[in-house]
Amino acid sequence: MSRIGRNPISIPSGVNVTLAGTHVTVKGPKGQLEYRRPVRITVKEEGGALHVDRPSDSGTDRALHGLVQRLLTNMVKGVTEGFKKELEIVGVGYRAEMQGPTLVMQLGHSHEIRHEPPAGIKLSTPRPTTVIVEGIDKQAVGQTAAEIRAHRPPEPYKGKGIRYADERVRRKVGKKTI
Repeated sequence: MSRIGRNPISIPSGVNVTLAGTHVTVKGPKGQLEYRRPVRITVKEEGGALHVDRPSDSGTDRALHGLVQRLLTNMVKGVTEGFKKELEIVGVGYRAEMQGPTLVMQLGHSHEIRHEPPAGIKLSTPRPTTVIVEGIDKQAVGQTAAEIRAHRPPEPYKGKGIRYADERVRRKVGKKTI
């Protein structure tokens, strides 16, 4: 049996989980998330915890078992604590600022780059070289952070660009004279 899939998901106080057919809704203090689970995987609520079961040991069922458990765990964590990704901007003249809900970045291009956050995502810039992406949906937070990073990924020679706060950029040696 899947080691991840068999772990029960504890439901903290203040979180309401609704199971209706294949539809799972999680409401908490930070918001509401919805998920349509695969038909073959069953989810039941027992004793203040969610339990995920699978019908057989086929490869597909085993993969879905752990996936559904992890997605539901992230939903519960998202509506209680939320998720956050921090990006660092490295480079002379590279900076970011908020203009209303829009993130405006100067990244060495001839023009400024504007990034509109999707619904449910909050962007902030505590410093001109730091961007923080926050939200309750883990996938949306990671996708938004990846889209911002894609505007100028870190290059390996000088390390300039946008990187995750915990990312380590492998540097290359430049040209050598003989």
